[in-house]
Amino acid sequence: MRISELGRRGGVPVPTVKFYLREGLLPPGEATARNQADYGEEHLRRLRLVRALLEVGGLPLASVREVLAAVDDGTTPLHQVFGRAHHALGPRTGGAAVEDVLQARRDIDAFLATRGWHVHRDAPARRALADALVALRRLGRDVDAEVFAPYAVLAESLAEREVAHIGEQGGSRADLVESMVVGTVVFEAALVALRRLAQEHHSALRWSGSRRSKRARRSP
Repeated sequence: MRISELGRRGGVPVPTVKFYLREGLLPPGEATARNQADYGEEHLRRLRLVRALLEVGGLPLASVREVLAAVDDGTTPLHQVFGRAHHALGPRTGGAAVEDVLQARRDIDAFLATRGWHVHRDAPARRALADALVALRRLGRDVDAEVFAPYAVLAESLAEREVAHIGEQGGSRADLVESMVVGTVVFEAALVALRRLAQEHHSALRWSGSRRSKRARRSP
């Protein structure tokens, strides 16, 4: 297909496709003439992945490149490739490691060890969880890392199911990594959205009178 069709099927303007090509986010097409090239289904698939990472995941270009490099990696053990992709996906954390931050990190390390989770010591999500604990404590909450225990139970059940599903899909190594990346970015966004919608729903039931109104409508 020509670049115009690639852009149309991928829902991306041609100048954007050309930008992705210049940035190395898309591999070059097969040259057919000067300033012309043909593109295949693999280009369309990669284009859609790039869009998901940029638009749904909100990743910067540098992180997208890291993720794509992990997808294309054909030599590193698969678990390490997943780790590279997760590291690129973030979240990014920063700030000075003052004492309460260091203590929170130690607490999260112990929390994860208690659960027997095999998590790299430099995993961005490990520090993000510690940052969440710091935020709670700075807001005056007298909590320890066990405050996250109910979320950990749900997260482990969900993650076990997701990883098993990816493994059952089969396909090439690149397919497996791409499925993990798409699942992390897209379904993570969906999970956040569903949680907020559910909170709004239960808030309405508890405080807006919706439950009383529903009961009244059901009454004879």
